[in-house]
Amino acid sequence: MVEEPIIRLENVCKSFGPTEVLKDVSLSIYPGKTTVIIGSSGCGKTVLLRHIIALIRPDSGKVFYRRQEISKLSEHKLSAIRRHFGLVFQGGALFDSMTVNENICFPLIEHDISSQEEANRKCHDVLAMVGLSKVGERFPEELSGGQKKRVALARAIVMDPEVILYDEPTTGLDPIRADLINELILKLQAELSATAVVVTHDMASARKVGDRVVMLNEGHIIVDTTPDKLMQIDDDIVARFVDGRASEEELAQLDPNGYGKVQK
Repeated sequence: MVEEPIIRLENVCKSFGPTEVLKDVSLSIYPGKTTVIIGSSGCGKTVLLRHIIALIRPDSGKVFYRRQEISKLSEHKLSAIRRHFGLVFQGGALFDSMTVNENICFPLIEHDISSQEEANRKCHDVLAMVGLSKVGERFPEELSGGQKKRVALARAIVMDPEVILYDEPTTGLDPIRADLINELILKLQAELSATAVVVTHDMASARKVGDRVVMLNEGHIIVDTTPDKLMQIDDDIVARFVDGRASEEELAQLDPNGYGKVQK
């Protein structure tokens, strides 16, 4: 029996002004797996992620959660759908005027799905899950960058989501703190059996957490494979991204007179 996707994008196109960001993108996300979306800056990774939760609507094409098309639902109807999702924003998006506990409880109180007592219990449980049991009364400004990321993770899972969306979860972190976030992503996937979609340009993260890697380039999906097989693909665009090498054209922009690569 063929497994049914939990999320499906069908021929999605999106432009901002004259710039085409997504060009006829079709993608199925399967339950219980971690799908990593990679690609250079500006290729449409975050735009694709935001289509999944209908924060952005396609110009054409459709987005489905299970068998329901969500890309044309009203905000009122989307509210119930979004309860099944947890979103970790790139910058954490914590409220500076709220304590860590208040930040984490916010979605529960906002959606009126828990009493204050139950919200406090859930807050304690998810903070323990990310290893931050003792920071509940602190404010975001008192936390390190890595701690803020972990609080954002805790807030994303407090409503027991079926799908967790991560937007550049390791950006701005040193390699050790980034690896801690990767370990937490793996831990949450194992303990919660959640489906995860991770947008990143961090290849170490992609290789570690991904069951599957999808690469975007100029608005199109050009690779859909496993992390191990990604390393073996004989394609210049893929190889340069994986290795972190600029193209000759990009290097030429640094040296318009044609004298060769910039000397170290």
